[in-house]
Amino acid sequence: MKIALGLEYDGAAFSGWQRQSHARTVQASLEDALSRVANHSVVTWCAGRTDAGVHALGQVVHFETEAVRTLRSWVLGTNANLPREVAVRWAVEVAPDFNARFSATARAYRYLIFNQPTRLALWAHHATWELRPLDAPRMHLAAQALVGEHDFSSFRAAGCQAHHPVRTVHQINISREGSQVVLVVRANAFLQHMVRNFTGALLAIGRGERPVEWMGELLAARDRTQAGVTAPPEGLYLTRVDYPAHFGIPPPDSDFSHP
Repeated sequence: MKIALGLEYDGAAFSGWQRQSHARTVQASLEDALSRVANHSVVTWCAGRTDAGVHALGQVVHFETEAVRTLRSWVLGTNANLPREVAVRWAVEVAPDFNARFSATARAYRYLIFNQPTRLALWAHHATWELRPLDAPRMHLAAQALVGEHDFSSFRAAGCQAHHPVRTVHQINISREGSQVVLVVRANAFLQHMVRNFTGALLAIGRGERPVEWMGELLAARDRTQAGVTAPPEGLYLTRVDYPAHFGIPPPDSDFSHP
């Protein structure tokens, strides 16, 4: 039997998704909890491996099991054995050909920035703080250069293990809601640090340090050394993963999960 799960987690509590021998990770916590429910060792695969400090509201994982449990038992039993920073939202049985990563048609991330004179307290690990005024319409205009299929080498981490740097960005929007500046981006897939590198460059444009045209110039350069700083991880959320309808994966049920 193959089961898919919807997962949310507070990335501030973990050293990223992927299991590590000497660090607390989301994958290790989830697999340990699932193994208790299944009474056998469970291995999971996720839609997108998030870095240390990055959060998820719409992560999707799958695993295989010989254990016979109700879907309700997979949700409640796993949650009972998870740390409080991780929660399973739903479980569905999926077809044998489903793969949380390779069956996905698109993924969406949201990056949250508080643009105000004083630093954050309650949001310190869940948003980025920017003291200097940001021009959100200017950032939005610059970001449109990223839409489409491109070589995103300028926005790829040095240690990225992807086989090639070409990705298709379907949509990218930057808007202001009071003191919050919110970036939402949807693409077929993402390179390591891709959204954080987008954000780092867009912050420079929003502060007026770089022209709007700089984003297109960076994209054309295909050179990471020209693209500026990587934005911090705490403002980044994996909000949704899309799949073909026949797999029966539930859509995100929160407004914050929708681009």
